Formats: sequence, structure tokens, C-alpha cells
Amino acid sequence: MRFFRITVHKYVVIGPQASGKSTQSRMLATHFDFAHISIGEIVRWHLEHRTKLAATIRQILDSGNLIPDEIVMDLVRRRLHQHDWNYGFVLDSFPRNKAHAEFLRQNWDIDRVVYLDAPDEAVFKRVMARGKEGWGSGYTKRADTNPEVLRRRIANYHRRTKPILQIYKDLGTLVQVDATRSISGVFSRITRSLGLMSGSV
Repeated sequence: MRFFRITVHKYVVIGPQASGKSTQSRMLATHFDFAHISIGEIVRWHLEHRTKLAATIRQILDSGNLIPDEIVMDLVRRRLHQHDWNYGFVLDSFPRNKAHAEFLRQNWDIDRVVYLDAPDEAVFKRVMARGKEGWGSGYTKRADTNPEVLRRRIANYHRRTKPILQIYKDLGTLVQVDATRSISGVFSRITRSLGLMSGSV
């Protein structure tokens, strides 16, 4: 009897707002039967189902603060411990800072980290357009229509993200992709960089 070993793929997709993280993560999950793990979706599930944790999250968000690292990392830990995937997972928009990255590095061997790179002005235009359409962004899909607030958020993103990129660059797992291309163009670049083809898993 012959046994076939199934390769488990463990990927992360990160990038600035409106860079297409969720879109590309979902496409990878759909095409290659990976589990799509979105922290934003997990948080929204708790809020919609009014869990015990939801009350704490709501209070934090209503006060204008970010969800503490401890809560976010615990959500990730619980979700990854479910091991409910056939061929692997795509972690969407996590890690977001150095503490998250260190937590992930110490607990899971991530194969590749896809960084969707987009210039600030492209991000600014996309987020402003999305905000005007009522899409918004982030855990609660808040519309970002204040230019000054948005520019500060972009600057803060770079401040938090630069150390993360260096960590994965040093580990040799960073894959940088131009996120200004078409959706299909970005996806094609990602799959080639990861060595994925339809039916390859």
C-alpha cells in the first residue's frame, strides 16, 4: 500500500489598507483549498453573536482604542489550534506589529509571508473611494473619509510594519508583490512566487 504525504502550506498575507489582502487571501483559499483565517472576520463574528468577549471588544472600540495584542493573539491561537484544514491556511492581515510577528514565529513555522506593496497615494485614493461608498475598513468596517486621520493611519502603519518586514526578510520568507496591478495580475504573481499551480497541492 502506498501512502501519499500531504504538504501543509502556511501562508501570511499582509499589506496596507486597501491593498487587496482579503481578496487575495480568499482567492488563494478558494483555488487551493486552504483555510482563510481573517482576524477581522473573527472579531466581527464575536460582535454579531454577542459573545462574552464581544462586550470587551465593543467597549475598547467604542473608546477609540485598538484591540490589545493579548486579545488578538489569543484569537489567533484558538483559531489555529482548530487544525480544520486539508492543505493549509492563509492568515489574512496578521501579524500587524512586531509583537504579533514574534508570537507567530515562536508558535508556527510559516512558509511564506506575502507583502502586498502599494504606494501611499494609491492606498489613500483607494481607501477614500471605499469610504465614500460606505465600505470602510478595519475590524468594524468603519468608513475612512477624514484625509488627515487616514494619512496618520498610513504613517502609523509604516512605523509598525517596517520591523515585521525586516523579521521575515531576515528569515528568508518574505515575498513582496506589487499590489497596484490588477487583481488577477497580483494573484498570478503571488502563485508564481509561492510555487503554486492549480492542482499542485
